[in-house]
Amino acid sequence: MDMGAPAGGRAAVSPDADSGPGMPGRASVPPPAGAGDGLAPGRATAGVDDARSGAVGVPRSGDRESGLRGAGAELRQKMRSERQLRQVTLMSLAALVLLVLPAIFGIRALTSDPVFSSLDDLKVPAWAATKVEDQGSGSRWCFLDCRFRERIAESEKPFADTSKAYTTALAEAGWKQWKVAECPETPVNPDEGAYSCWQRDEFTLDLYVSLPGCAVEQALPEAGNPEAATAEQCVGSTVNIKVRNTITDERGKTDQAPGPVGVTPDPTLPPDSPLLEPTPEAS
Repeated sequence: MDMGAPAGGRAAVSPDADSGPGMPGRASVPPPAGAGDGLAPGRATAGVDDARSGAVGVPRSGDRESGLRGAGAELRQKMRSERQLRQVTLMSLAALVLLVLPAIFGIRALTSDPVFSSLDDLKVPAWAATKVEDQGSGSRWCFLDCRFRERIAESEKPFADTSKAYTTALAEAGWKQWKVAECPETPVNPDEGAYSCWQRDEFTLDLYVSLPGCAVEQALPEAGNPEAATAEQCVGSTVNIKVRNTITDERGKTDQAPGPVGVTPDPTLPPDSPLLEPTPEAS
């Protein structure tokens, strides 16, 4: 066995060319990988480590920080959008409450008459309020002329039953029967109808329940019409309601502000009155 051969693949030991005479030779050891690149030991494998880290999907610290900043910015943007949406919603609700609803109720108040609405709320049977017709004139706020309201309806039952139903409903609604000399202004035959007057708040109400229109036509049949309807075929009654403002209703009022009083004329003296003789002069 040759002892001079390298053992285990080790580099052969050769004399150092720089060694001087008498110096033992040193082993020629190859430089480590990357030493020729001018990098410090341990930095040569940094690229390999980074490549391995990227290969297995592990984010680096810089990428992690930028990702967190992006997520935070997105979250803030989302919260800002939600806050703006809430503000817009609250402003819309406020505008609805402060502007739209008052406008709706104002238009409704202008187009609907509260007096007619209160008459609609009267608890009268359905048979006592058919073919209802309302008429009105004047201003609700008594501008120049106070409003006058009139309702005409038909009932399927005689005027006695109809009048009782309406008087009961008016009393339940808070109306008080008004006994006044001018109610009615023209006397009504008890066999032809019932008339009553009522008061509530600033209003007065006249209720007149009379025979139906067909009964009036039968009372004055047209000439040459022998086939007039008989009394058995003419049923029901007619309801007439008139509502005024109390300040315009002169019934039951006395004249509290008479017209201007003129100058009292001098008394007339008879011709033979001594007051007409001239006063004698002093002597």
